[in-house]
Amino acid sequence: MSPNPVQSILQRRVLVVSGKGGAGKSTVAAALALAARNAGERVLLAEVLRDGPIARTFDPEAKPVDYAGREILPGLTVMYIDPYEALAEYFGLQVGLPRTLTAWLRSRSFEQLMDAAPGWRELVVLGKVWHLEQMCDEENRPSFDRIVVDAPASGHGLTFLDVPRVVVSALRGGPLRREAERVEALVRDPGRTTLVPVSLAEELAVQETAELVARVRADVGIHIEAAVVNAVSSPPFAPTLQGLAGQLEALPPCEGLGDVPPPGVLAACARHLESRAQLHEHYRSELAARTTLPVVALPLLREGVRNANDLQHLADILRGTSSSEGGRNQ
Repeated sequence: MSPNPVQSILQRRVLVVSGKGGAGKSTVAAALALAARNAGERVLLAEVLRDGPIARTFDPEAKPVDYAGREILPGLTVMYIDPYEALAEYFGLQVGLPRTLTAWLRSRSFEQLMDAAPGWRELVVLGKVWHLEQMCDEENRPSFDRIVVDAPASGHGLTFLDVPRVVVSALRGGPLRREAERVEALVRDPGRTTLVPVSLAEELAVQETAELVARVRADVGIHIEAAVVNAVSSPPFAPTLQGLAGQLEALPPCEGLGDVPPPGVLAACARHLESRAQLHEHYRSELAARTTLPVVALPLLREGVRNANDLQHLADILRGTSSSEGGRNQ
């Protein structure tokens, strides 16, 4: 087994998690943040979609977080980067606008005006990430050792990451170009930032993830250390039970077994579980081959992430401290 690539991922200051919608990228982002927090780091988990699911991943009864953020666990803060709040904060701190004007920037009328301007949300949100990465405490230490960003899904995620480059290439000078240059430098710095693509072990998801990786490499230039395949079915039987389905099929029909299904039904179930695990392994290997990336597999949780214990299990696998087969990589 090769070294766990997540250990290298967790060396970057900023982890941007994206992937096909429904692949569980928010769960993976939360598990990565928890893994870093469990290593004794001060972690910020930032989501960019309003009323996102991050807080409920830790506690199903939790309310969504806001721009001020909330400490979910000691050492782990979750916040929603509201682009309008971030823009108002920027103008208030950097330009020194009066409070009456910054209040108008948070108004619905201003939101409607800005809805017609493409790309500004992405730039402002990434600018806030840059600001958070630069923040220090009273002892001049980084306020957060690690920042995990639950980015938009694959298609929008590419635009999200590419906006700073587009702005820099479009403007010759001025404060907007300077801000975009700072953000672009953060996105393109392999020592500070990495993209974590999240996929499912399915044909369309693997294809979309491979295309995302190729386009990011060609157009954005953000570092990619490894990919994550979520909800992977592990082999259902221990090596000593290989051939169990065939043995069950060879048994004669039995009667009087009570609630136990007949051998033929048990054999069909065993075949299904084996074929499902083989199919998932095929697509995991295909993603590794198409992207030339190490691929970390997280196991299928039959009932999903129900509570903090389930999330802790995934975090342990990512850190390599769990013996689950779902954590293997290639």
